[in-house]
Amino acid sequence: MKKSIGFQLPKKFSPPVIALILAILLFVASTFFLKTNTGLAVMLKRGQTIINITAYLGLIAAGQTIVILAGGEGIDLSAGTTVTLAAIVTAVVADKSDANLPIALAAALTAGGLVGLVNGIGVAILKIHPVVMTLSVSGVTMGTILAIYRGVVHGGAGPGFNKFVSMPFTIGNINLGFTGAVIAWVFVSIMIWFILNRTQFGKHLYAIGVNREAAHLSGVHVTRTAIFAYVLCGVFTAFGGFIVLGYIQSVYFIIGDGYLFPSIAAVVLGGTVLAGGEGSYWGTMSGAIVLTVLDSILTSSQVEVSVRQIVLGILLLAVISLYGRQKALRQ
Repeated sequence: MKKSIGFQLPKKFSPPVIALILAILLFVASTFFLKTNTGLAVMLKRGQTIINITAYLGLIAAGQTIVILAGGEGIDLSAGTTVTLAAIVTAVVADKSDANLPIALAAALTAGGLVGLVNGIGVAILKIHPVVMTLSVSGVTMGTILAIYRGVVHGGAGPGFNKFVSMPFTIGNINLGFTGAVIAWVFVSIMIWFILNRTQFGKHLYAIGVNREAAHLSGVHVTRTAIFAYVLCGVFTAFGGFIVLGYIQSVYFIIGDGYLFPSIAAVVLGGTVLAGGEGSYWGTMSGAIVLTVLDSILTSSQVEVSVRQIVLGILLLAVISLYGRQKALRQ
């Protein structure tokens, strides 16, 4: 049996903890590097802004975490398109009316779930490689959207929904500093924790991620579990698109593209093994914060997008090497 290559970290320095410490260090260092005000109140407000921005990525990365944990080289390259699809469905159904929001949410989650179901059937039953399957579904979905709407989508989020998502909450005269997007993120994080740690599905998910053959011999319905993982991925990703629309209010056709690679990077930075079976959403949340802080630094420094991608790639390689946890793909 091959051992993982690289320096093995003590348990108390687990990847999620390292990612969170890295985010804090980057945040503090950026305050001095960018020569901003170092007062406690200013730093606290900036920290709140970082969390508010991270919420969108954190929501979208939730589904990606589930699929990667399921193993089988699982990954969802249709996540960006699912975000766009959910935003479009929400905009059309809501039609700038808060009264239509519950129906719009149900429609968006259904659309995301259907995309996930197609992905799951293709991967688990038809045995198509996840990269090929999800990329193909992404292309078909986007092509269908463009064919239907011809580049123009009417409608959008209601004013109340926009206020909830983008404006910090206040209690009396006290500004809490956190938006509805953060509240939604907290709600989803609790739900993901419960699913992964307190349900039979969660136990089966980790089992098929570690070894699908062994899980099958132990009585786990591998195919059903894998399909449901992709369905959940589609639902949570669609919810992320729903919240994103609440922030931007109107739709454009590449709204979700910018979240695809970061959603995968957040999972990796948080220590979830790409082979599956090991990791947590807590780690993904920490990874998302790291990416947001880093992007904030690079944006404030007016670094070009191409350079940002290089920096992100180097960071991923460095963190993966430090964890020493990227094991050979399990059978």
